[in-house]
Amino acid sequence: MNAVITGATRGIGRAIAIKLWEKGFNLALVARNKMELEKLRDELFVTGRKILIYAVDCGIKEEVYKFLNANENEFGFADVLVNNVGAFLPGSMLDEEDEAFEKQQSINVNAGYYISKFYGKKMRSEKRGHIFNICSVASKAPVKNGGSYSVTKAAMLSLNNVLRQELAPHQVKVTAFLPGSTKTSSWEGTTIPDEKFVQPEDIAETLFTILNLSKGVNVDEVLITPLDF
Repeated sequence: MNAVITGATRGIGRAIAIKLWEKGFNLALVARNKMELEKLRDELFVTGRKILIYAVDCGIKEEVYKFLNANENEFGFADVLVNNVGAFLPGSMLDEEDEAFEKQQSINVNAGYYISKFYGKKMRSEKRGHIFNICSVASKAPVKNGGSYSVTKAAMLSLNNVLRQELAPHQVKVTAFLPGSTKTSSWEGTTIPDEKFVQPEDIAETLFTILNLSKGVNVDEVLITPLDF
């Protein structure tokens, strides 16, 4: 089984990569920082399994398509796609520079659109596969001081729902994760205790459980939030 994971070197993406690797998947890992990709690859690597890394700025369309074309030749069919890459630039939507919205739009929505179309077409032809989109609770309700982020995450959930509608007749599954506050690098330095957060490993465990459900069932959305933040 092959899995493609974007935003793979930190937080949720890293936890998913480790989980799927432990369960026997070959991996294609995408992130911006080449050194972090190499470090993760070296941590995971075992002889006889494939792990490919791609240093990509997912906010740049040309880089995304360069990766997609390279991966098609090097990796083969992707049974699982995890659209995890994302950007959060805090601030008031009315007061921010336009570039803040445009950057988040390009990473949080456009990259998922390009990548999902690419692999979705192949999954449609093969009549198998599963796409996971790591959205946010902000996909359903705006978060304070994160207006543009909330807009883009709402768009990502809409993208997820369109993908599910178009791919379901072809036996391809599509699932959205809507995590609340999750203990990732964006919370570095916080004094809030770990038990107040969703852990990235919680999301990875849930994703793997979903992958092992029966063929005829689709988990549309997973809302996973801290018990008492």
